[in-house]
Amino acid sequence: MSELVIWTLDWVPMPDGPAGFVRDLRLRWACEEAGFDYSVKTVPLDGKGPDHLARQPFGQVPFLDDGDLKLFESGACLLHLAGKSEKLMPHDPAGAAETLQWTIAALNSVEMASVPWWFLEVTGAKENGLTDLLESRLDGLEAVLKEREWLAADRFTVADLLMADVLRVKKIREFGDRPASESFVKRITERPAFKKAYADQMSHFKAADKAKNKG
Repeated sequence: MSELVIWTLDWVPMPDGPAGFVRDLRLRWACEEAGFDYSVKTVPLDGKGPDHLARQPFGQVPFLDDGDLKLFESGACLLHLAGKSEKLMPHDPAGAAETLQWTIAALNSVEMASVPWWFLEVTGAKENGLTDLLESRLDGLEAVLKEREWLAADRFTVADLLMADVLRVKKIREFGDRPASESFVKRITERPAFKKAYADQMSHFKAADKAKNKG
């Protein structure tokens, strides 16, 4: 198999920055679940140069190299990795379709509402017009998770990985009482692959912060 390279930021502010939530974590986690060897490379947080913008036109991370194949957007990268490992997505048509459905739901139905709601909340815009939308989406998901352990194919898939990552943000977890969703997040983030990916990302950013402050 060709070498997998996950690209992330060289540094983020510590301790109050986004360390632990930068989305290269999703790709690290997927690789750990699948047992893929991978390396991590970085682009500067300060100053998005032409090389970065050529790979990711919005100046974001992560992006992924799989040999000559190059991808950006965490959802696209996750689905690419899932296509390489049945541990992340079943290969039978029904299981694959259900996994794809819930992966897109995590991005389009839940994260599309949760991220702007969270951003406006932390900037002080309490009445931001998104509260009812987010509540409806989270309540809909809660009803599903009351009835099943996994989102797709009766087992762990990349859809669970992504949905748990979307839901694990502290403000989202504290928004209402949804015990099935909270149990889901706890269960999925107890997986050894998540713990390894999370610890590796935190170690990366802590080392970068230490080096920056020494400079």
